[in-house]
Formats: sequence, structure tokens, C-alpha cells
Amino acid sequence: MTLPTTPSFRLDGRRAVVTGAGRGIGLAAAAALADAGAHVTLVARTSSEIEAAAAELAGAGYQAEAATLDVSDLDAVHTFFADRDPFHVLVNNAGTNRPRPMWEVSEDDYDAVLDLNVKSAFFVAQACVKRMMATGTKGSLVHMGSQMGHVGGPNRSLYCASKWAMEGMNKAFALDLAQHGIRSNTIAPTFIETPLTKPFFEDEVFRSSVLTKIKIGRIGQVEDLMGAVLFLASDASALMTGTSLVVDGGWTAD
Repeated sequence: MTLPTTPSFRLDGRRAVVTGAGRGIGLAAAAALADAGAHVTLVARTSSEIEAAAAELAGAGYQAEAATLDVSDLDAVHTFFADRDPFHVLVNNAGTNRPRPMWEVSEDDYDAVLDLNVKSAFFVAQACVKRMMATGTKGSLVHMGSQMGHVGGPNRSLYCASKWAMEGMNKAFALDLAQHGIRSNTIAPTFIETPLTKPFFEDEVFRSSVLTKIKIGRIGQVEDLMGAVLFLASDASALMTGTSLVVDGGWTAD
């Protein structure tokens, strides 16, 4: 009898890039990939944050470097990927939110959320895969979606619009890219405590409303997403493409 062998979660010899990597979910994703052996490029528009993060990872013995990039500058995005060796893994993480009732949403709000969460995410993925295709590089795209790309939420019309759009484009990406050996999936987290979201949880009414929906009974932490990132980036998920890994503590099961 020949026993099956578990596919490797290791990423040795592979190059990964994470957008919005200076803190929170992006930094956790970068740390997970680096710990699995990948050479990780941390990308954000704030140089001080990503340089400090990359230095911390390098100091821990990992392969990491920082690159300042505003992903809303599409010319800069094109140049960034065209001037580098191809990446095997993209974590498409940069995003924003402006929570408010739909009747209070302004055109500026709309443009800010949809331009970053959808337009920039689309063209970051496009620039990455063009370089991969030109060099015959196979790999994995991991887009940071949200449970709000599967359900609705009060005061989140823009965020829901952007994350539902991401789910749709992810499925189409998967169909276009399968022939090139490039997979595309999303991770759909529940509310995660980060430097950006932590102030919201100081409102006990809001915190309680969130906890009633998360069946496991606690706010998510960035560590809760690290395994999902590594799984989708590695050969362990080799047959997965065009789908969403929902990490929501049971929110969307109800």
C-alpha cells in the first residue's frame, strides 16, 4: 500500500507580494507567507510602516523587503510589476471602508471605496498576472474580500458593493487564468480587530451587535486569517480556484 502524501504548505523559493502590508491583516499575511519560506515584498503607500514591518521580519530571519507603492496610481502599479521578477503569490489586500447609511453616501465616498476596493484590486491583479504569464510563472492570487461580499450589512452599502464585486471578478479571473496555471480565490473574513477597526469596538453597542452575529462568540484576530492565507497560497489548495474561503465565525451560516 502506498499512503497518500499531504501536499506541502511550504513556499520555499517562491516570491510573494502583499498590498496594504504595513499593519493589520496585510502584515499578518506577509508574516504567514514569510514563515512558510517565501520571499515577501510588503507594499503600502506609507514607507515608514512597511519599512519597519519588513525590518522586523528580516530581523526574525525571514526574507522580506519593503516597496512603497500607491495602488491607486495605475501607472506606478504597472511599472512596479513590470520591473520585477514575477511573483508566485499575490495577496490583494489594500482596501478601505466608509460606513454610513446609504442615504448619506456621497459621490466622494463612493469613489474612495469602489476605486480602491475594486478598481485598484483589479489592476493590481492584472499587472501581476501579465508578468506571470509573460514568464510562464504559475501561482496563486488571494484577494481579501469580506463576509460582506456574501451578505448585506447596515451602513455598509458601499463596502458590500465593493466586496460583492470582488467575488464576481474573482470567479471570472479564475476562468481566464486556469489555462495559465494561475489560481484565484478570495478570503472572506468577519470583523477582525486591527489598528483600523479597534476604535469601533470601543462602542459597546456596536461590539455587542457584532458578537450576536459571530456564533463562535469573539471578535476575529489577524492570526485567524494567517492559516487561510497560507493554505490558498500553497500547493495544499492546488484544486481550489474561483471560490471564497469564508472565515466568519459562523456569521453567514445563520
